[in-house]
Amino acid sequence: MIVVIVAFLIPIVLHHFKIRALPVVVAEIIAGLALGHSGFNLITEDSWLELLSLFGFIYLMFLSGLEIDFQAFTKKSGGKNNAPKPLTVSLLLFAGILALSYVLSLGLVQMHLAEDPYLMTIIIATISLGVVVPVLKEKKLLDTELGQTLLLVTVISDFVTMILLAVYTSIQSHSLSRMLLLLLFFVVVAVIYLLIKRFAVPNMIRLFNQGTTVQLGMRAAFALMLLFVVMSEGLGVENILGAFLAGAIVSLLGPSKTFVHQLDSFGYGFLIPIFFVMIGVRMELWSLLSDWKTLLFIPVLLGFIFLSKMLPVLLLSRWYARSQVLGSGLLLSSTLSLVIAAASIALELGLIDDSIYGSLILVAVISCVVFPVLFNKVFPKLERKPTTIGIVGANHTTLPIVNDLKQHGYDVRLYTASRPREEEDKPLLTGDTLQLVASLDTQVLDEEGLFESDIVVLGTAEDATNISLAHEALSRGRERIVVRAEDPAKYERLHHEGFTVFSTLHASRTLLRALIEQPSMVKLFTHDNDSTGEIVLGNGSYDHVLLRDLPMLQNVLILRIYRSDSYLIPHGNTNLLMGDKLLVSGRPEHIVQLRAELE
Repeated sequence: MIVVIVAFLIPIVLHHFKIRALPVVVAEIIAGLALGHSGFNLITEDSWLELLSLFGFIYLMFLSGLEIDFQAFTKKSGGKNNAPKPLTVSLLLFAGILALSYVLSLGLVQMHLAEDPYLMTIIIATISLGVVVPVLKEKKLLDTELGQTLLLVTVISDFVTMILLAVYTSIQSHSLSRMLLLLLFFVVVAVIYLLIKRFAVPNMIRLFNQGTTVQLGMRAAFALMLLFVVMSEGLGVENILGAFLAGAIVSLLGPSKTFVHQLDSFGYGFLIPIFFVMIGVRMELWSLLSDWKTLLFIPVLLGFIFLSKMLPVLLLSRWYARSQVLGSGLLLSSTLSLVIAAASIALELGLIDDSIYGSLILVAVISCVVFPVLFNKVFPKLERKPTTIGIVGANHTTLPIVNDLKQHGYDVRLYTASRPREEEDKPLLTGDTLQLVASLDTQVLDEEGLFESDIVVLGTAEDATNISLAHEALSRGRERIVVRAEDPAKYERLHHEGFTVFSTLHASRTLLRALIEQPSMVKLFTHDNDSTGEIVLGNGSYDHVLLRDLPMLQNVLILRIYRSDSYLIPHGNTNLLMGDKLLVSGRPEHIVQLRAELE
């Protein structure tokens, strides 16, 4: 009861005192220190807490695998020809990080601060995906070449170090059969993934994206996770590897953001806080601080973690400013979950003692508090790039809006296989707005950069072409896709699949009915369209913040909040979540200010 109440109160306290620099999971560890053996000793371990803490640990590893964005490996650089290719650079950076981590680990052994260089290599080389991604989102760096590079380095580090940890623990068993069982485990996981991909991908995707009370997606995810955990235990492999790979497979299946949010909510709302609180409960802080060797080990290891990232990251100085390179090295030095995982496994196997275990936990806590804060201080604020819109099809429906969008600051590309002839469309021929392509084939449009657009609009007169390109854009990770479909049956099907759909017939009928029933509303969105706007909450600082605490609300009115497939009537106590779409009204300059703050 005490653990759950503490987990409930911690985010409330952090929000009340506006302590945004401290991650919630770190606050939970600190609370555990205060209530456990190092503090008031109010919490003692029992079978229930052991079970919930273990399951929280397993679920954390599952979410770590789920966080991996495998589509990032297929994204193309949208920059200039001399811009670095994120995948190539990230592979070079991680190779440098891993090699340097081994060298620094040997240094720790020479200093008699550690005994096993291989374990320390894994610990030094790891990077926390759960810390890096929110910071990149907050800084709006994910769509830049630098942001993609940092994301890929983190993803590769997360995945490779987890695999290395599993191999390391198998080697430590000094059993050939255990190594063969590990290899068998990887083969079975690969076969299961291929079977799912071959026979069940469409059904699994629909399953993961259903929102009914049956919650089949949640059941499928938990069944897959526990299947892999039990299978790994049965083969003598660490259970967290099974959970991690189960999360990675779910990520590969392309679940919706709503479904991922449901999984996150369950984990971070119940199980994972118990795990982090119990980490603090078990630590003997005072005995750690009374040992001079431990006091020396903590700053040295923290410095080595920074050096292992900063020196390879200097490669980025060929393309980026010094402050950006320094900030990148600081951010990549953040580490948490996998260090805790490695420390917990090493302690269980008797490879390290309690003092080293506690030291590793403290280093992880310090790194994910200090380094992101220093990153925010050092990294320069980037200029906001205009939203890019890729429109396919030049016709009477799409042509009239191109110049309107350009006048409102959008970067528009109109893709067509035939040059427009109308006199009024000649201004489109200037600059690079009009993109004449050989055909509207997926490969041709991909080479021309359509699927790199922030918003993809498919407006040809052929429903089949639009639908095919829409599914391709969705598979490329495009979140905003507008599809034209004149066939009523296809219109409904696309709508149920989650696309934004329009048709000239449906639009005319809807507009005429609105003019008859709600003329003032039509006037608001047509004649006075500059006074309304949509803002998507993307700034992590305002996740789980009450609506009344938003800045600049004295000049802007929140009309509605759209969340998943439903909407909320806003009031002061409405709790905002990442991805919420806010329909706002106000003066254009005030909407722009609020959008810059929230997105």
